[in-house]
Amino acid sequence: MNKAALQKLIVEKKSCLCVGLDPDFTKMPPHLLQLKDPVFEFNKAIIDATKPYCVAYKPNFAFYEALGAKGWESLKKTVDYIGDTHFKIADAKRGDIGNTAKQYAKSVFETLNFDAITLSPYMGLDSVAPFLEYDNKWVILLALTSNKSAANFQLLKTENNHYLFEDIIQKSLQWPNNNRIMYVVGATNTDYLNLVRKSAPESFLLIPGIGTQGGDIKAVIQNGGTEKVNLLINVARSIIYADNNVDFQQAVAAKAKAYQQTIYKELNI
Repeated sequence: MNKAALQKLIVEKKSCLCVGLDPDFTKMPPHLLQLKDPVFEFNKAIIDATKPYCVAYKPNFAFYEALGAKGWESLKKTVDYIGDTHFKIADAKRGDIGNTAKQYAKSVFETLNFDAITLSPYMGLDSVAPFLEYDNKWVILLALTSNKSAANFQLLKTENNHYLFEDIIQKSLQWPNNNRIMYVVGATNTDYLNLVRKSAPESFLLIPGIGTQGGDIKAVIQNGGTEKVNLLINVARSIIYADNNVDFQQAVAAKAKAYQQTIYKELNI
């Protein structure tokens, strides 16, 4: 999915909501645990309930890898079920180089058919370039995350008196195919969003940290939005675990709709 198609989808859906698919057996509705593939059945129900209100889905690979081969099977079935109607993000946070990076790219973009993948930029262009070789596929670099110890590195000042995250963004925008680079910016870091936008005025930003982590949608859109929005606001736990009864889909749909309406109220589209 290219940039124009993603921007068009945001306008059509009146939403930039991304739903995180993080299946946790301890939180899922108990009746699903009796099924042959509870992870896929849970994800399928979440997708059916939320697809009118979101533009993207973001499975977190840890929740699937922890289940071994069965988890990978559930992940593949989930991505296939989403299809091409929504933007699909592989939240894998890979960060290696050479043939290893090429195999990661093949796994995510060819075998699983994701549209984008989250990457660590710590090893530089060598770790990102293999992913950017794929047409209409995206990389999403970790820029400014919302965890407490992110300041250990991301807020270090460099020799030009920039924060390290600013230099990461500015340097990566000099790389080949940089028009297919997005950036992860935590919703709890709204104080720095203006600096992110100054460094990347037209880039898409993936914003986790809304909902359970306490991020504010209005502040994110005011500080990080653009004329064409160029935001993907991720919400996971507060939507997918809105209820754990047999009819949990109703609560999930209502929660997703509420987020969509809150987002649309703030969007200038």
